[in-house]
Amino acid sequence: MKFSSALKLNHIFQRLYHTGGHANSCLVLYARKNRTDTNRVGITVSKKLGHAVVRNRVRRRLREVYRLHEDRFAPGWDIVVVARTKAIHADFQTLTNAYLQLAEKAGILVTQ
Repeated sequence: MKFSSALKLNHIFQRLYHTGGHANSCLVLYARKNRTDTNRVGITVSKKLGHAVVRNRVRRRLREVYRLHEDRFAPGWDIVVVARTKAIHADFQTLTNAYLQLAEKAGILVTQ
C-alpha cells in the first residue's frame, strides 16, 4: 500500500460502522472522507468465519486486491472492508470484482 496506511484504531472503525455501508454477497464496504491526502484501509474478518489461518488468508487476499488497484481509489478516504462467509471460498477474481464493485458504488473510485 504505497499511498495508504492501515486503519487500526477501534474508535475509527466504530465511526465508520455508523455510516451507510455498501454490501454484496462477499463483502461489506464502509467509506468516509478523512482530512488527509491518503487513504486508511481496515479489514475485518469475524471469528465466525473460521480459525486464524482462514481469517488471515482472507485478510491477505483483500489487502492484495487493494494494493493492486490502489491507483484507482480517490485519496482522502477511510475505508473498512468486512468479509462475509462467501469471501472464504471465493476465488481471487471474484473478490476483486466484489471489492471494486462496492468501491464504485460508494463513489471512491477515480474516473478514468
